[in-house]
Amino acid sequence: MKVRIALIALLLPTLAYARPQNAPRTTGFHSEFVANLDEVQAKLVELAEITPADKYSWRPAKDVRSISEVYMHVAGFNYFLASYLGTPAPTPTRDLEKSVTRKSEVLVELRKSFDHLRAAAARADLEKQVKMFNSNTTTHRGVMMTALSHIHEHLGQSIAYARMNGVTPPWSRQ
Repeated sequence: MKVRIALIALLLPTLAYARPQNAPRTTGFHSEFVANLDEVQAKLVELAEITPADKYSWRPAKDVRSISEVYMHVAGFNYFLASYLGTPAPTPTRDLEKSVTRKSEVLVELRKSFDHLRAAAARADLEKQVKMFNSNTTTHRGVMMTALSHIHEHLGQSIAYARMNGVTPPWSRQ
């Protein structure tokens, strides 16, 4: 009896830290990734929401992405990078930048792409090696970092586009 009690006493702390495979991670890189992804998504989507629909076709110069194309580029890349995490892009795959241009459709697709990336990241094995862009070897962690870097880059671009069109990002208003 004393042996059983001792074993239970030794195992209880271990069981306290055990989590089901599908339970959300609350600490470490995964949770930091999700927190950062949530923040950048909120800003990008909020900016997309307040930008007037008639500005979605605006581009700063010929042969440069329009506002809607930037948002759809982010969405497409979210899907693309999720494939390196083992979650294929939803079908049908198409050139989002050219085929999704209406504000309402852009917002739907942008949100879906973030949900898709978030779900792929939740299942990622951080140390798993993958070949990215047909040559560079990285890990799932590296893919996730690339995703954040890419989204932040285009958030900055979108802020510049918005300001050039008289739209002030809500979080920067004083």
